[in-house]
Amino acid sequence: MSDPSVTPAAHDPDATPIDRAHAAMMASPEDDAARLRFYERVADAELFLLLEEEPQDDGPVTPRVFPVEDDSFVLVFDREERLASFAGAVPYVALSGRSLAEMLAGSGLGLGLNLTVAPSEMLLPASAVDWLRDTLGHEPTEAEATPEEITPPHGLPEVLIGALDQKLAIAGGLARMAYLAGVKYEGGTRSHILGFVDHIPGAEPTLARIVSEALTFSGIEAGALDVAFFKPSDPVCAALARHGLRFDLPEPEAPSTGPSAPGMDPESPPKLV
Repeated sequence: MSDPSVTPAAHDPDATPIDRAHAAMMASPEDDAARLRFYERVADAELFLLLEEEPQDDGPVTPRVFPVEDDSFVLVFDREERLASFAGAVPYVALSGRSLAEMLAGSGLGLGLNLTVAPSEMLLPASAVDWLRDTLGHEPTEAEATPEEITPPHGLPEVLIGALDQKLAIAGGLARMAYLAGVKYEGGTRSHILGFVDHIPGAEPTLARIVSEALTFSGIEAGALDVAFFKPSDPVCAALARHGLRFDLPEPEAPSTGPSAPGMDPESPPKLV
């Protein structure tokens, strides 16, 4: 017997992560966690934004704006062929969802996602875009503490472990691996720790923000997980390897010999005209 709560996108091998997250959200409209995961997939995705004209190098972009009743929307698609199916051969720019949220925040423009070309078609009002940008803008707090004892992780929800696995998959090249474990600090405080091993110097803020987002979009209260960075030679790494849950980060992609694509750097999103 088929499950009426499962939409076709949930089992479609050609479905995108946004399609699947959207299907899960629509199947459980009262589930806040499913709604958060959908917004997380939008933020992490590479999106293709429909433009009025070809973008210039490092210049502002001019999205094509569509009025819908009393609101205005720009259109994005999570596959190039979906954009082509909707509009044909038109100018567009590829950018991350988080860069798009940063670019549109405060503009009063909403987001039309995969309209007419995918089961995940949806209109996100300007207030939702502003909320996404504000949520992504939350910075983790810094603190110093010395681990005294490393133990196996215990009692963490599966949704958080799955969120960490998905988040770390997009952090290829920033560190070699990470371990999730229990920790006891000097003074007796106990917590959980995600320890990155063999990370690139300077990647600490990005990796900490990735973990913070995994907590936020899992519906877990901030501060439930500590983040630390270790060299492979640090003595604590042996205890992490013995007791922790290991995440292997993807190998870095070969460096590009050309200029980076506009909008893919979340620290420098394109600007609106």
